[in-house]
Amino acid sequence: MKKDLSNIKKAKYLLDYNHCVAIPTETVYGLAANAYSNKATSKIFKLKKRPKSNPLIVHYFRIRDLKEDCELNNNFHKLYNKFCPGPITFVLKLKKKSKISKNVTNGKNTLAVRFPKNSVTRSLLSFLKYPLAAPSANIYTQLSPISKKDVREEFGKKIKFILDGGVSKVGLESTIIDLVNKPQVLRLGGIDIRKISKVLKRKLNYTKNKSIKVPGQSKFHYSPGIPIRLNVKKRHSDEAFVLIHKRKEFDKNYFYLSKNKNLKEAGKNLYKTLRKIKRLKFKKIAVEKIPNIGLGRTINDRLKRASKR
Repeated sequence: MKKDLSNIKKAKYLLDYNHCVAIPTETVYGLAANAYSNKATSKIFKLKKRPKSNPLIVHYFRIRDLKEDCELNNNFHKLYNKFCPGPITFVLKLKKKSKISKNVTNGKNTLAVRFPKNSVTRSLLSFLKYPLAAPSANIYTQLSPISKKDVREEFGKKIKFILDGGVSKVGLESTIIDLVNKPQVLRLGGIDIRKISKVLKRKLNYTKNKSIKVPGQSKFHYSPGIPIRLNVKKRHSDEAFVLIHKRKEFDKNYFYLSKNKNLKEAGKNLYKTLRKIKRLKFKKIAVEKIPNIGLGRTINDRLKRASKR
C-alpha cells in the first residue's frame, strides 16, 4: 500500500506525546504506544480493558535498536535472518539497563519482541526514537482487527488516530517462541512451527503454559461474542456455518474461509468471516472440522479459545 507520509508524521506526533495510535501490521492491527513510557503504555491497558498481568509485544525497526533492551543469541539470529521482518515474536532476556516500561513486562525479566513487515508501520518505526508496545487493537478477549474499519468498530472515537495500512495479509497473530533457554513455542501463529524447527534443526512442540507468560495464552480469547460449536458436520437451522472450502450448493448461511482448503487463505479470512457473521447478527456459529496441520493448527487454536465460555 502507498505510504502517506503526512499520516505517518501525524502518528509519530501523537506517539511522541504519549497517546495511543492504531497501526497496521501483516498479522493484525495493533494498538501502539511508546514502550519506554509508563504513561503511554498504561493507556493501552485502559483502552483494551486488558489485565495488567498480561504482557505486551514490543515492535522494533532493526536489530541495532533491540540490542539496547535485550540479550540476543544464536537461535534468535538464525530465525531473524530467515523470517524477519515477519509474523514471528521472540521472547528474550531483558537487559537490566533497558528503558522498557514495567507495564509492558509485568515486572518480568523477559520481553516479547518482533519486527513487523507492513511497510507503513516500518516507515513509522524508522522515524521513532523508541520501540512500540502494540497488542492487537481490540477490546480484551474479542476478535482481532485486520483493517482500519475493524479498529473503528472496536473503539469508535476513543483512539486518537488509526494509521491505515490496508488489510492485514496474514490475518493471524504472530507465532511466539521463547528463546531464553531451550526454544519452545508459546503461541501458534502466522508461521508454521515446522518451518521454525527446520531452521533451528530441532523438533519444536507447542507448549501450553498454565500461567500467562506472553499474549494470546488466555483460555478465552479471539471471540466474536457469539457461541461457537466446533468440528460440526451438520449445522442447526439457526447457525451460521463456517466452512473450509466452497460447496456446490448455495446456502445464505454458509461462510467460506477459502475456495479449496487453502489454509493460508483460510487463516487470512478467519477474523474477517467471524466479524461478517457478527455484523449480520447471527446468534450462533457452527464450524466444520479444520485440518489440524500447518496453519490449520493456528486456526483451530483461535477457534477453540473463541468457543470457551
